[in-house]
Amino acid sequence: MPLDITAIQIEPSRKEVLRDEFQHSYFEQIKHFLQKEKSEWKTIFPEGKNIFNAFNSTPFDEVKVVILGQDPYHGAGEAHGLCFSVQDGVRIPPSLQNIYKELHDDIGFSIPKTWNLTPRTKQGIFLLNATLTVCKDQANSHKDIGRQRFTDAVIKKLSDAKNHLVFILRGAFAQQKIMLIDTSKHLVIKSAHPSPFSADKGFFGSKPFSKTNAWLREHELKEIDWQI
Repeated sequence: MPLDITAIQIEPSRKEVLRDEFQHSYFEQIKHFLQKEKSEWKTIFPEGKNIFNAFNSTPFDEVKVVILGQDPYHGAGEAHGLCFSVQDGVRIPPSLQNIYKELHDDIGFSIPKTWNLTPRTKQGIFLLNATLTVCKDQANSHKDIGRQRFTDAVIKKLSDAKNHLVFILRGAFAQQKIMLIDTSKHLVIKSAHPSPFSADKGFFGSKPFSKTNAWLREHELKEIDWQI
């Protein structure tokens, strides 16, 4: 039985674009999987109201930059549905700390006292995790439940429907998604992952922030104020 999409709390323009995906049986299977996990008293991050936070924060028509993460942070109080972002009051994760270091080195960014990236989404930055949920303290634990089929469709639909987007793909996992992107009309910026284990192997010095703004200027689009 197709899922009742009226029950999905997601930004209206996204819901319309993704209507076909919500009707697939795999989406219903994801719902049942999460219900089973919760019935077994497992803790799922982010909490339900934030699973589609990235979609609700950046409407489809406003997307200019897509930053792709692998899956949410799996520590208590961290994930809130935006890749690489954590909620206010939470200690900065090492990957985000390295992102800020590169931002400073690239464009002179002043490192803030908050690690919540929500203000960036208001400028058309879509902070998407390929897997939207995770089990507490178990990184990548939901990678095989069908979420990536959904987020792959999201990436492909953005690529097909829009022009002159920037896709920032960090790490080998994210770089595999280039097959979903029309590189003849979009800019793809690839680098190593900002994790402490790989940041010095191609993330530091990759200059994704200045490259993004140069592309937007070239196509007469408003640049990102990365300081916000």
